[in-house]
Amino acid sequence: MTKIRTGLLAYGMSGKVFHAPFVAAHPGFELSAVTERSRKEAQQQYPGVVSYDSIDELLADDHLELVVVNTPSNTHAEFTRRALVAGKHVLLEKPVATSPDEVRELWALARHHGRHLLAYQNRRWDSDFQLVKQVVESGQLGQLLEVTFRFDRFKSTLNPKPFKEMLVPGSGLLYDLGPHLLDQVISLFGQPRHVRKTTGRFRAGTQVDDYFSLQLLYAGFTVTVASGLLIADPLPAFVLHGTRGSFRKNRSDVQEAQLVAGLSPLAPAYGLESADQAGILTVVGENDVKTTALLSAAKGNYTGLFEAVCQTIRHGAPYPIREEQLLWQNEIMAQAADVWVL
Repeated sequence: MTKIRTGLLAYGMSGKVFHAPFVAAHPGFELSAVTERSRKEAQQQYPGVVSYDSIDELLADDHLELVVVNTPSNTHAEFTRRALVAGKHVLLEKPVATSPDEVRELWALARHHGRHLLAYQNRRWDSDFQLVKQVVESGQLGQLLEVTFRFDRFKSTLNPKPFKEMLVPGSGLLYDLGPHLLDQVISLFGQPRHVRKTTGRFRAGTQVDDYFSLQLLYAGFTVTVASGLLIADPLPAFVLHGTRGSFRKNRSDVQEAQLVAGLSPLAPAYGLESADQAGILTVVGENDVKTTALLSAAKGNYTGLFEAVCQTIRHGAPYPIREEQLLWQNEIMAQAADVWVL
Protein backbone atom coordinates (compact mmCIF):
# COMPACT_ATOMS: atom_id res chain seq x y z
CA MET A 1 0.00 0.00 0.00
CA THR A 2 1.31 3.43 -0.92
CA LYS A 3 1.90 5.53 2.16
CA ILE A 4 -0.28 8.59 2.71
CA ARG A 5 2.07 11.55 2.39
CA THR A 6 1.03 13.92 5.17
CA GLY A 7 1.68 17.56 6.04
CA LEU A 8 1.04 19.40 9.31
CA LEU A 9 -0.07 23.03 9.05
CA ALA A 10 1.60 23.81 12.39
CA TYR A 11 4.38 22.33 14.47
CA GLY A 12 3.55 23.64 17.92
CA MET A 13 2.43 21.42 20.78
CA SER A 14 -0.35 19.69 18.85
CA GLY A 15 1.93 18.97 15.92
CA LYS A 16 4.78 17.68 18.06
CA VAL A 17 2.66 15.75 20.57
CA PHE A 18 -0.61 14.63 18.99
CA HIS A 19 0.17 14.24 15.29
CA ALA A 20 3.79 13.82 14.24
CA PRO A 21 4.55 10.81 16.50
CA PHE A 22 1.59 8.86 15.12
CA VAL A 23 2.03 9.83 11.47
CA ALA A 24 5.69 8.79 11.77
CA ALA A 25 4.94 5.54 13.62
CA HIS A 26 1.98 4.27 11.57
CA PRO A 27 3.08 2.23 8.54
CA GLY A 28 0.29 3.69 6.41
CA PHE A 29 1.60 7.27 6.61
CA GLU A 30 4.68 9.26 5.74
CA LEU A 31 5.35 12.50 7.60
CA SER A 32 6.45 14.59 4.63
CA ALA A 33 6.07 18.28 5.51
CA VAL A 34 5.32 20.78 8.26
CA THR A 35 4.88 24.53 8.44
CA GLU A 36 7.37 26.28 10.74
CA ARG A 37 7.40 30.05 10.44
CA SER A 38 10.34 30.71 12.74
CA ARG A 39 12.02 27.94 14.70
CA LYS A 40 12.93 24.99 12.49
CA GLU A 41 12.73 22.01 14.84
CA ALA A 42 10.92 19.23 13.00
CA GLN A 43 13.98 17.95 11.13
CA GLN A 44 15.79 17.30 14.41
CA GLN A 45 13.23 14.59 15.19
CA TYR A 46 12.21 13.69 11.64
CA PRO A 47 15.20 14.22 9.32
CA GLY A 48 13.32 13.62 6.07
CA VAL A 49 10.56 16.15 6.64
CA VAL A 50 10.31 19.33 4.55
CA SER A 51 9.86 22.50 6.63
CA TYR A 52 7.88 25.18 4.81
CA ASP A 53 7.85 28.83 5.85
CA SER A 54 4.15 29.28 5.12
CA ILE A 55 0.90 27.37 4.88
CA ASP A 56 0.54 28.51 1.26
CA GLU A 57 3.81 26.77 0.39
CA LEU A 58 2.75 23.56 2.11
CA LEU A 59 -0.66 23.49 0.40
CA ALA A 60 1.06 23.97 -2.96
CA ASP A 61 3.04 20.75 -2.46
CA ASP A 62 1.45 18.40 -5.00
CA HIS A 63 3.04 15.38 -3.35
CA LEU A 64 0.97 15.77 -0.19
CA GLU A 65 -2.23 13.75 -0.01
CA LEU A 66 -3.37 14.54 3.55
CA VAL A 67 -3.15 17.80 5.47
CA VAL A 68 -3.64 18.11 9.23
CA VAL A 69 -5.35 21.39 10.15
CA ASN A 70 -4.00 21.97 13.66
CA THR A 71 -3.90 25.77 13.67
CA PRO A 72 -5.78 28.06 16.15
CA SER A 73 -9.50 27.29 16.39
CA ASN A 74 -10.71 30.45 14.67
CA THR A 75 -8.67 29.56 11.55
CA HIS A 76 -9.90 25.96 11.16
CA ALA A 77 -12.63 26.71 8.62
CA GLU A 78 -10.47 28.95 6.45
CA PHE A 79 -7.55 26.54 6.21
CA THR A 80 -9.82 23.55 5.71
CA ARG A 81 -11.46 25.27 2.75
CA ARG A 82 -8.08 26.09 1.25
CA ALA A 83 -6.76 22.56 1.76
CA LEU A 84 -9.83 20.96 0.16
CA VAL A 85 -9.68 23.31 -2.82
CA ALA A 86 -6.00 22.39 -3.14
CA GLY A 87 -7.07 18.76 -3.53
CA LYS A 88 -6.00 17.47 -0.12
CA HIS A 89 -7.76 15.16 2.27
CA VAL A 90 -8.06 16.91 5.66
CA LEU A 91 -7.71 15.73 9.24
CA LEU A 92 -9.30 18.59 11.19
CA GLU A 93 -8.74 19.25 14.88
CA LYS A 94 -11.52 20.22 17.25
CA PRO A 95 -13.54 22.32 17.16
CA VAL A 96 -14.19 21.35 13.56
CA ALA A 97 -16.39 24.43 13.17
CA THR A 98 -17.87 27.34 15.09
CA SER A 99 -21.46 26.83 13.92
CA PRO A 100 -23.70 24.11 12.46
CA ASP A 101 -23.82 25.99 9.15
CA GLU A 102 -20.02 25.86 8.98
CA VAL A 103 -20.11 22.08 9.47
CA ARG A 104 -22.56 21.70 6.60
CA GLU A 105 -20.51 24.00 4.37
CA LEU A 106 -17.18 22.28 4.98
CA TRP A 107 -18.45 18.75 4.50
CA ALA A 108 -20.35 19.80 1.36
CA LEU A 109 -17.13 21.33 0.02
CA ALA A 110 -15.26 18.08 0.73
CA ARG A 111 -17.87 16.10 -1.21
CA HIS A 112 -17.73 18.59 -4.08
CA HIS A 113 -13.97 18.11 -4.41
CA GLY A 114 -14.09 14.35 -3.82
CA ARG A 115 -11.93 14.58 -0.72
CA HIS A 116 -12.27 13.12 2.77
CA LEU A 117 -12.80 15.57 5.65
CA LEU A 118 -12.09 13.72 8.89
CA ALA A 119 -12.44 15.02 12.44
CA TYR A 120 -9.63 14.55 14.93
CA GLN A 121 -11.55 13.50 18.06
CA ASN A 122 -8.74 11.57 19.69
CA ARG A 123 -10.33 11.15 23.12
CA ARG A 124 -12.61 8.40 21.86
CA TRP A 125 -9.40 6.38 22.23
CA ASP A 126 -8.69 7.41 25.86
CA SER A 127 -8.28 4.41 28.15
CA ASP A 128 -10.74 5.74 30.74
CA PHE A 129 -13.47 6.41 28.19
CA GLN A 130 -12.93 3.03 26.55
CA LEU A 131 -13.64 1.41 29.93
CA VAL A 132 -16.79 3.53 30.36
CA LYS A 133 -17.94 2.42 26.91
CA GLN A 134 -17.28 -1.22 27.81
CA VAL A 135 -19.37 -0.93 30.98
CA VAL A 136 -22.27 0.81 29.21
CA GLU A 137 -22.35 -1.72 26.39
CA SER A 138 -22.19 -4.64 28.83
CA GLY A 139 -25.63 -3.73 30.22
CA GLN A 140 -24.48 -4.34 33.79
CA LEU A 141 -25.90 -1.00 34.95
CA GLY A 142 -29.40 -1.78 33.68
CA GLN A 143 -31.46 1.12 32.38
CA LEU A 144 -29.37 4.26 32.73
CA LEU A 145 -30.80 6.99 34.96
CA GLU A 146 -28.08 9.61 35.34
CA VAL A 147 -24.69 10.07 33.67
CA THR A 148 -22.02 12.71 34.32
CA PHE A 149 -18.90 13.40 32.25
CA ARG A 150 -16.50 16.03 33.63
CA PHE A 151 -13.17 17.55 32.59
CA ASP A 152 -11.91 19.65 35.50
CA ARG A 153 -8.71 21.64 35.82
CA PHE A 154 -7.29 24.43 37.98
CA LYS A 155 -5.69 27.14 35.85
CA SER A 156 -6.40 30.51 37.44
CA THR A 157 -4.10 32.53 35.16
CA LEU A 158 -4.97 33.43 31.61
CA ASN A 159 -3.58 31.25 28.83
CA PRO A 160 -0.24 32.58 27.49
CA LYS A 161 -1.44 31.81 23.95
CA PRO A 162 -3.35 35.01 23.05
CA PHE A 163 -5.75 33.31 20.61
CA LYS A 164 -7.04 31.13 23.47
CA GLU A 165 -8.28 34.23 25.32
CA MET A 166 -9.62 36.30 22.41
CA LEU A 167 -13.38 36.70 22.15
CA VAL A 168 -13.69 35.29 18.64
CA PRO A 169 -15.82 32.46 17.21
CA GLY A 170 -14.66 29.14 18.64
CA SER A 171 -12.92 30.60 21.70
CA GLY A 172 -13.52 29.71 25.34
CA LEU A 173 -13.65 26.49 27.32
CA LEU A 174 -16.87 25.23 25.74
CA TYR A 175 -15.23 25.07 22.30
CA ASP A 176 -11.93 23.84 23.77
CA LEU A 177 -12.91 20.91 25.99
CA GLY A 178 -16.60 20.72 25.07
CA PRO A 179 -15.92 18.89 21.79
CA HIS A 180 -14.05 16.13 23.64
CA LEU A 181 -16.83 15.51 26.15
CA LEU A 182 -19.68 15.91 23.68
CA ASP A 183 -18.06 13.58 21.17
CA GLN A 184 -17.73 10.90 23.83
CA VAL A 185 -21.36 11.31 24.91
CA ILE A 186 -22.72 11.42 21.36
CA SER A 187 -20.68 8.38 20.32
CA LEU A 188 -22.35 6.42 23.13
CA PHE A 189 -25.88 7.80 23.21
CA GLY A 190 -26.53 9.69 19.96
CA GLN A 191 -28.41 12.96 19.63
CA PRO A 192 -30.07 14.31 22.80
CA ARG A 193 -33.71 15.34 22.79
CA HIS A 194 -33.16 18.59 24.67
CA VAL A 195 -30.23 20.66 25.92
CA ARG A 196 -29.88 23.25 28.67
CA LYS A 197 -26.62 25.20 28.71
CA THR A 198 -24.95 27.27 31.43
CA THR A 199 -21.66 29.07 30.93
CA GLY A 200 -19.56 31.35 33.09
CA ARG A 201 -16.52 33.60 33.30
CA PHE A 202 -14.71 33.46 36.64
CA ARG A 203 -10.96 34.05 36.17
CA ALA A 204 -9.75 37.59 36.70
CA GLY A 205 -9.58 39.48 33.42
CA THR A 206 -11.01 36.73 31.23
CA GLN A 207 -13.01 37.59 28.12
CA VAL A 208 -14.05 34.01 27.34
CA ASP A 209 -16.02 31.35 29.19
CA ASP A 210 -13.98 29.25 31.61
CA TYR A 211 -16.88 27.16 32.91
CA PHE A 212 -19.76 25.33 31.30
CA SER A 213 -22.42 22.84 32.25
CA LEU A 214 -24.69 21.11 29.74
CA GLN A 215 -27.74 19.08 30.70
CA LEU A 216 -28.62 16.66 27.90
CA LEU A 217 -31.98 14.91 28.01
CA TYR A 218 -32.22 11.44 26.48
CA ALA A 219 -35.07 8.95 26.50
CA GLY A 220 -35.29 7.88 30.14
CA PHE A 221 -32.05 9.39 31.44
CA THR A 222 -30.02 12.59 31.63
CA VAL A 223 -26.38 13.34 30.90
CA THR A 224 -24.50 16.23 32.51
CA VAL A 225 -21.38 17.45 30.74
CA ALA A 226 -19.31 19.95 32.70
CA SER A 227 -15.87 21.56 32.81
CA GLY A 228 -14.21 24.37 34.71
CA LEU A 229 -10.79 25.97 35.01
CA LEU A 230 -11.11 26.79 38.72
CA ILE A 231 -11.81 23.32 40.11
CA ALA A 232 -9.26 22.76 42.88
CA ASP A 233 -10.46 19.25 43.79
CA PRO A 234 -11.71 17.50 40.65
CA LEU A 235 -14.62 15.11 40.96
CA PRO A 236 -14.58 11.71 39.22
CA ALA A 237 -14.60 12.28 35.48
CA PHE A 238 -17.21 9.61 34.76
CA VAL A 239 -20.15 8.74 37.00
CA LEU A 240 -23.00 6.54 35.75
CA HIS A 241 -26.06 5.35 37.65
CA GLY A 242 -28.53 2.77 36.38
CA THR A 243 -31.36 0.65 37.70
CA ARG A 244 -28.97 -2.25 38.46
CA GLY A 245 -25.74 -0.54 39.37
CA SER A 246 -23.32 2.37 39.34
CA PHE A 247 -19.88 3.02 37.90
CA ARG A 248 -17.32 5.74 38.52
CA LYS A 249 -13.91 6.40 37.06
CA ASN A 250 -11.30 9.10 37.39
CA ARG A 251 -9.79 10.79 34.36
CA SER A 252 -6.66 8.71 34.16
CA ASP A 253 -5.59 8.34 30.54
CA VAL A 254 -1.83 8.83 30.42
CA GLN A 255 -1.24 9.32 26.70
CA GLU A 256 -0.88 13.11 26.65
CA ALA A 257 1.57 13.11 29.56
CA GLN A 258 3.58 10.30 27.99
CA LEU A 259 3.71 12.03 24.60
CA VAL A 260 4.80 15.33 26.18
CA ALA A 261 7.56 13.40 27.94
CA GLY A 262 8.69 12.03 24.58
CA LEU A 263 7.48 8.42 24.87
CA SER A 264 6.84 6.78 21.53
CA PRO A 265 3.36 5.39 20.78
CA LEU A 266 5.21 2.17 19.92
CA ALA A 267 6.68 1.79 23.44
CA PRO A 268 5.30 -1.17 25.45
CA ALA A 269 4.32 1.10 28.35
CA TYR A 270 2.49 3.57 26.14
CA GLY A 271 -1.18 4.11 27.10
CA LEU A 272 -1.12 1.94 30.22
CA GLU A 273 -2.89 3.44 33.21
CA SER A 274 -1.57 3.13 36.74
CA ALA A 275 -3.02 0.11 38.56
CA ASP A 276 -4.49 2.35 41.27
CA GLN A 277 -6.77 4.11 38.73
CA ALA A 278 -9.23 1.25 38.34
CA GLY A 279 -12.90 2.11 37.88
CA ILE A 280 -15.37 1.09 40.57
CA LEU A 281 -18.40 -0.94 39.48
CA THR A 282 -21.21 -1.56 41.96
CA VAL A 283 -24.01 -3.88 40.88
CA VAL A 284 -27.15 -4.90 42.74
CA GLY A 285 -28.22 -8.53 42.61
CA GLU A 286 -30.96 -10.60 44.22
CA ASN A 287 -32.39 -9.30 47.50
CA ASP A 288 -30.67 -5.98 46.71
CA VAL A 289 -27.26 -7.39 47.60
CA LYS A 290 -24.50 -5.06 46.36
CA THR A 291 -21.27 -6.31 44.83
CA THR A 292 -18.32 -4.04 44.13
CA ALA A 293 -15.56 -4.76 41.63
CA LEU A 294 -12.48 -2.87 40.45
CA LEU A 295 -12.19 -2.70 36.66
CA SER A 296 -8.89 -1.93 34.95
CA ALA A 297 -8.86 -0.17 31.62
CA ALA A 298 -7.20 -1.54 28.53
CA LYS A 299 -4.41 0.65 27.18
CA GLY A 300 -5.41 3.85 25.47
CA ASN A 301 -4.09 4.33 21.97
CA TYR A 302 -4.65 7.29 19.66
CA THR A 303 -3.15 5.12 16.92
CA GLY A 304 -6.71 3.83 16.53
CA LEU A 305 -7.75 7.19 15.11
CA PHE A 306 -4.93 7.22 12.58
CA GLU A 307 -5.74 3.65 11.61
CA ALA A 308 -9.33 4.76 10.94
CA VAL A 309 -8.04 7.66 8.81
CA CYS A 310 -5.86 5.27 6.84
CA GLN A 311 -8.70 2.79 6.28
CA THR A 312 -11.02 5.57 5.08
CA ILE A 313 -8.55 7.15 2.66
CA ARG A 314 -7.08 3.92 1.28
CA HIS A 315 -10.06 1.56 1.41
CA GLY A 316 -13.15 3.77 1.65
CA ALA A 317 -14.09 2.40 5.08
CA PRO A 318 -16.70 4.45 6.99
CA TYR A 319 -15.00 6.87 9.34
CA PRO A 320 -16.28 6.39 12.93
CA ILE A 321 -16.66 10.12 13.65
CA ARG A 322 -19.58 10.96 11.39
CA GLU A 323 -20.65 14.29 9.96
CA GLU A 324 -24.05 14.09 11.64
CA GLN A 325 -22.38 13.60 15.04
CA LEU A 326 -20.25 16.69 14.48
CA LEU A 327 -23.35 18.61 13.44
CA TRP A 328 -25.14 17.61 16.67
CA GLN A 329 -22.04 18.61 18.66
CA ASN A 330 -21.97 22.07 17.08
CA GLU A 331 -25.71 22.55 17.47
CA ILE A 332 -25.33 21.95 21.21
CA MET A 333 -22.37 24.34 21.57
CA ALA A 334 -24.08 27.04 19.50
CA GLN A 335 -27.30 26.94 21.52
CA ALA A 336 -27.99 30.06 23.56
CA ALA A 337 -27.19 29.78 27.25
CA ASP A 338 -30.17 29.66 29.59
CA VAL A 339 -28.01 31.14 32.36
CA TRP A 340 -24.90 33.30 32.02
CA VAL A 341 -22.91 33.59 35.24
CA LEU A 342 -20.51 36.53 35.54
